[in-house]
Amino acid sequence: MGRRYGQHFLSDAGILQRMLDCAQLTVDDTVVEIGPGPGVLTEMLLKRVGRVIAIEIDSNLHQKLRARLWGHDNLTLVAGDALQFDYGGIERFKVVSNIPYCITTPLIFKLLEEARGLQSMTLMLQKEVAQRITALKGGKAYGVLTLMVQYRSSTSLDFIVPRGAFRPPPKVDSAVVSFVTLTVPAVTVNNEQSFFKVIRTAFLRRRKTIANNLKPYAINIKDILGDIGIDHMTRPERLSLEEFASIALALEQRRHNNINAQL
Repeated sequence: MGRRYGQHFLSDAGILQRMLDCAQLTVDDTVVEIGPGPGVLTEMLLKRVGRVIAIEIDSNLHQKLRARLWGHDNLTLVAGDALQFDYGGIERFKVVSNIPYCITTPLIFKLLEEARGLQSMTLMLQKEVAQRITALKGGKAYGVLTLMVQYRSSTSLDFIVPRGAFRPPPKVDSAVVSFVTLTVPAVTVNNEQSFFKVIRTAFLRRRKTIANNLKPYAINIKDILGDIGIDHMTRPERLSLEEFASIALALEQRRHNNINAQL
């Protein structure tokens, strides 16, 4: 049970209580739980918040949850795929979940990009992914995931959870990460998709300099970088979110200038 969807269930009440404390929940909150599994965390949430929406893709687990949690008026139990769920219909909510490892990155992006009512997330993640999300500039873990999450939220790695706390135990340790969504993105860009593409291109080859990685954008990329105060020999992990925004803007301006010159 759970292996089909990559879930590893955690039933240690002490760890779950610590996770709930990190989420800073109130009786007025609506909480979405993704992959509730056997429902241990769900029961704890139901006692603490005003409403819980639990999304479970496994039909067998869904039936068992219905039986276990029958009678809770503040529970909405959804049978379905969290990656296909429409979060836009929830006005204000928080996410508290031990999410299936196999959907971690796409789920985080979906929530940050599409869920306008999202206030915060407290998620149990693989330790390595948690370290990448919360990495500081200049470190080996700092990269595309760090920057794309930083664009829409502030994050903190709250505590590590050993693999032995789960059933079945995964092959790696886990960590609880808190995300607080930003009311406006951390930096201003003209085109988000172009901005994210610049970031992904910059990290295609981590050992190369920023100029080498961005060479496909412009022959004179060294000059473009120099004009905005960035050393072309810098490696991508040394650049901040703000510096990537400046690069994206400079490349976009160059493209517009070239178009205008051809008219």
